[in-house]
Amino acid sequence: MAGAGAPAAPQAARPGFDVIVVGAGIMGSCTAHAAASRGSRVLLLERFDLLHPLGSSHGDSRIIRDAYAQPRYLRMVRLARRLWAAAEAEAGYRVLTPTPHLSMGPRASAALAAAVANIGAEEVVADDLGSRWGGAFAFTVPDPSDGWVTALSDHGGVLSATKAVAMFQSLAVAKGAVVRDNTEVVGIDKAPEGGVVVRASGGEAYHGAKCVVTVGAWAAKLLGSVSGVDLPITPLHTLHLYWRVKPGQEQSLSASAGFPTFSSYGDPPVYGTPSLEVPGLIKISCDGGPPCDPDSRDWLAGDAEVTDRVARWIQEAMPGHVDAAGGPVVRQSCMCAMTPDSDFVMDFLGGELGRDVVVGVGFSGHGFKMGPAVGRILAEMAIDGDSKTAAEAGVDLGFFRIGRFDGNPMGNAKKD
Repeated sequence: MAGAGAPAAPQAARPGFDVIVVGAGIMGSCTAHAAASRGSRVLLLERFDLLHPLGSSHGDSRIIRDAYAQPRYLRMVRLARRLWAAAEAEAGYRVLTPTPHLSMGPRASAALAAAVANIGAEEVVADDLGSRWGGAFAFTVPDPSDGWVTALSDHGGVLSATKAVAMFQSLAVAKGAVVRDNTEVVGIDKAPEGGVVVRASGGEAYHGAKCVVTVGAWAAKLLGSVSGVDLPITPLHTLHLYWRVKPGQEQSLSASAGFPTFSSYGDPPVYGTPSLEVPGLIKISCDGGPPCDPDSRDWLAGDAEVTDRVARWIQEAMPGHVDAAGGPVVRQSCMCAMTPDSDFVMDFLGGELGRDVVVGVGFSGHGFKMGPAVGRILAEMAIDGDSKTAAEAGVDLGFFRIGRFDGNPMGNAKKD
């Protein structure tokens, strides 16, 4: 034992940050807020300008719905709704407009049947459907009475996407988080003194105890270069389409009139929101799109095919209320980072970086609505090494492990 007058042993330098979050879309912004709310020193890094339109978190709207075939996502959405409400109360303004939600598709669809059963949605018969919302839905192909199901629940809603991301960033900053944009992360290394060093393309190096990676469509590229992990995440180029509402029908398709968000389990897999973001326009799009390189996208890829599929659906399902003849009035490009099974990835990176790096990627086109829940879970994984919130919500994180992919076929999860 050292004598009383002996100098104290030198202590390892404390990392500059407790948690460094890489990627400032909805998942990264929610993670930064959750970690800062715990009193952690947080750094949020974004490769592009804040609120940029190049990834998966921008635009005017995303659907929030409880209708899920998989109970784990139903639990995640219900947790997220509570956290959305808490964040809105903290910010003092709304980003979520509640609406009903209409699920539709072939009666033979097991996913649709499970989703309807999980939330106790009310099946809407053909005559009743024709009398709602001014007769907006007038299915002629397929016939609703012949093997086609429409089911209505109270658990829909529209999230203002870019506004929501900005809200979580501002709330994180208010709790002490540091946010830096135009900072491209090119490396994450184990620090000799403990923790990690996050390196940027401009030569900057940031020392943190833990790191959370939420880089969306760039996940496979960054994580492959950082750790050699080959994540089977495929970016898809997708489109958000806005169509003109026919004159005189504006009120019947509005959120204020109770028009629902909706999603189809048929072909094409169409989804839509009430007329809300732009007066006189309604968002109706469909899932899917061509694979893309997020760094060299063909911005017109799949445009003609997607718009034609949606236009034909409108002409069959909403001919009296939406004008499809002239094509969409607004086209917004987006990306979905797809996993083979359409389930998320929320796990520790492992390898040399072990549990010092948490990965939250591969949200497969249906994750935005769950952003606050995902952010809380990722923050707890980084800070505590596990997620109490996930356990209390009944969400088994084993479904989201990196190691599950070997031999796993492509799944069919419904996306928004």
